[in-house]
Amino acid sequence: METHYYNVEVKWDTARKGIMCSPELNKEKGICIEVATPPEFPKGIPGIWSPEHLLTAAVSSCFMTTFLSVAENSKLLFSSFSCKSKGKLEQIEGKFIISEIILEPIVIITDEKDRERAGKVLQKSETACLISNSVKSKVIMNPTVKINN
Repeated sequence: METHYYNVEVKWDTARKGIMCSPELNKEKGICIEVATPPEFPKGIPGIWSPEHLLTAAVSSCFMTTFLSVAENSKLLFSSFSCKSKGKLEQIEGKFIISEIILEPIVIITDEKDRERAGKVLQKSETACLISNSVKSKVIMNPTVKINN
């Protein structure tokens, strides 16, 4: 596979807030987002995406897209996928870090015979997720597989 680059530009707006865009995502269509210091920090702003949320979201969304690919290749039939995620911010050796990202995926399958395969697809997706493999945060997965009755 050839090398790819993903371009992002952030521009300071006011106070502790900026606007983040990507030329690949066509900012003329308004696909930019506000980003800010989270409210847990001095002068942080509530209700706006923070770098901490974006890091957690990057891991979670990569896990989802990896799951979709692995499930398709494994011919896993499922009726629903969702994933809650939680980034744990703490201070270690004087530095703030996201030390853990906890993923809580829920996969709903249509047939009990697919339960084991669904578990294997989830595990393989966690292992193959390129964003999880790119960060030093520990990624923990607590999966749930349910049957759609």
